[in-house]
Amino acid sequence: CRKYSERPVETGKSNRILAAAGIAPTAHNYQPFRIYVLRSGDALNKIREITNMTFRAPLVYVICTVESEGWVNEFTPEFNAAELDAGIVITHMMLEAKEEGLESLCACWFDNAKVKETFGIPDGQFPTALISVGYPAEDAHPAKLHTKRRDMSEIVKEL
Repeated sequence: CRKYSERPVETGKSNRILAAAGIAPTAHNYQPFRIYVLRSGDALNKIREITNMTFRAPLVYVICTVESEGWVNEFTPEFNAAELDAGIVITHMMLEAKEEGLESLCACWFDNAKVKETFGIPDGQFPTALISVGYPAEDAHPAKLHTKRRDMSEIVKEL
């Protein structure tokens, strides 16, 4: 969703979205993420000064990865699952938002350092994504590329 109504998201719905994050599977169940909830007018104004990718949603979650807590594959030590785990968490949150009758958008286009500084995010936590959540505006519509998909034969190979 790239256009939200001004209607606030009820606390119960926000809490259920967070609960969905809490039960998302992560590698070795390490849960190497932190979530910051931006709901107040002040917090929303601050994030809107950093990026327009929140599309004026009344609720924004900042998803941070904590690489030091991520599971590392002993066969491939350069692979840390923290970002993969954050992606799973984000998916769970977005699916729950839809279940709650809300729309959402995940964005990674923002100044990570500025988000970290503005919201006092501690060292060791990296702002990975923003999830904007809210009720869609009456004239909201998906981005033009939203439904564009590759043919399955290009992305699936059976061996």
